[in-house]
Amino acid sequence: MTLFSRKRDVDLLIVNPGSRLEVFQSLGSSLTAIEPPVWAALMATFVRTRGFSVGLLDANAEGLTPQEAAERIIEENPLLATVVVYGHQPSASTQNMPYVSMICGALKELKPDMKILLVGGHVAALPERTLREIDAADFVCDGEGPYTIADCLNLLKTSDTDYSKVRGLWYREGATIKATKPAPLIGNLDQEMPSSAWDILPMDKYRAHNWHCFGDLERKPYAAIYTSLGCPYHCSFCCIQAPFKSGERAMGLKSKVNSYRLWKPESVINQIDMLVNNFGVRNIKIADELFVLNPRHVAEICNLITKRGYDLNIWCYARVDTIKEGMLEMLKNAGVNWLALGIESASERVRDDAMKGLTQERIYHVVEKVRSYGINVIGNYIFGLPEDDLDTMQKTLEMAIDLNCEFANFYCAMAYPGSELYRLALENRWPLPEAWSAYSQHSVDTMPLPTRYLTAAEVLRFRDEAFQKYFHHPNYLSMITKKFGVDTARHIDEMASFKLTRKLLD
Repeated sequence: MTLFSRKRDVDLLIVNPGSRLEVFQSLGSSLTAIEPPVWAALMATFVRTRGFSVGLLDANAEGLTPQEAAERIIEENPLLATVVVYGHQPSASTQNMPYVSMICGALKELKPDMKILLVGGHVAALPERTLREIDAADFVCDGEGPYTIADCLNLLKTSDTDYSKVRGLWYREGATIKATKPAPLIGNLDQEMPSSAWDILPMDKYRAHNWHCFGDLERKPYAAIYTSLGCPYHCSFCCIQAPFKSGERAMGLKSKVNSYRLWKPESVINQIDMLVNNFGVRNIKIADELFVLNPRHVAEICNLITKRGYDLNIWCYARVDTIKEGMLEMLKNAGVNWLALGIESASERVRDDAMKGLTQERIYHVVEKVRSYGINVIGNYIFGLPEDDLDTMQKTLEMAIDLNCEFANFYCAMAYPGSELYRLALENRWPLPEAWSAYSQHSVDTMPLPTRYLTAAEVLRFRDEAFQKYFHHPNYLSMITKKFGVDTARHIDEMASFKLTRKLLD
């Protein structure tokens, strides 16, 4: 029996594309996390509940080239291959598009009749453009995905080719590109996809971020879970809602309203139970765009974890203005050792323009309060927001050094498709990257957004120099040595020794 005539193993093969080494350069081999594709694994569960057989190929975790991934897909011989385009966070979806294009092309060369569906943040933001750019893809989903995938499988199972029956789909009819009515958002998360399909993931491949395990903790096993979907806030640089917008319209929500859905705490603890007891997981990322938001939701989940007595090492996202009285003790008791805070800028003018209204006093107070409970802080900063100039960026760096958080992420502002910044960039004719790979923060061809006062090159140069200044600063290294030990300080010195190659700065 040949490779192309073997019996079908699964109805659906979900593919997590892999461009870790290209996206993160030398950082990708040992420093960055290898994250489980949590959204893809949730969709696998959704489709399973409808009676379809599902496989999952994590090309990122397995380090597969596009050609190798295509050959593996052919071996599974699915009725439908679905490539789910996300990264470490939804904002990283766009940078994976070059790999997605290559894997689709390689797959069609091997088996021209293989049906390929693309799902994810970038493709939901730009469905028609994606279908025009990637000839090898048959379909693009303009929503969150699960209903569209299930509708596709139902149609393909009967050999029907009337794709107008599939909700949330963009497809070709001859030379014409057509779109169907949007699919609704999933209404009952606990019933329709209560857990990721952990049994079809290569759990031995995943590892935590280096900083998540400062103090010589083991980085494996590692897992990521959602407890909520969406975010009610409207930061201009964020594209988190892109996959949900068409579903929100289908459900009659106003365009200015962001959907926000929760899993019940019982579903969350059931998933944690499985990870701890079946896979020995201790390191967990709560991947919600904003976990520390709903006080009751946070309290119930934390209390359930604490009652179990698990020794977990958790990190999650919070906003400076969503950390309420009494939350921090519960978070720490549950094993939350790291909170990522979006500080963004030291300039109120810059923050206000990005729809991130915070006061300087509040930022300092909350960071100090978080650390007083023994929780480490990851300060997230953005250089190159529209109102940034050299002076405001310098003040942001000085604030980062003064706050001296246990870790810091320094980003350049990017107009990610699906974000308000992307809309403004198109409206104002601001220069955007010509290649999707240039939306990566760490790639060779990175091209950030220019500001009203600075070029993209000036922003990028400042960001890369800020990274070096922060992680080599004696106050930071002294704090790390006292808190985590000499070996961790030595590791940070090694991390900061990596120099990223940048075409824009040549």
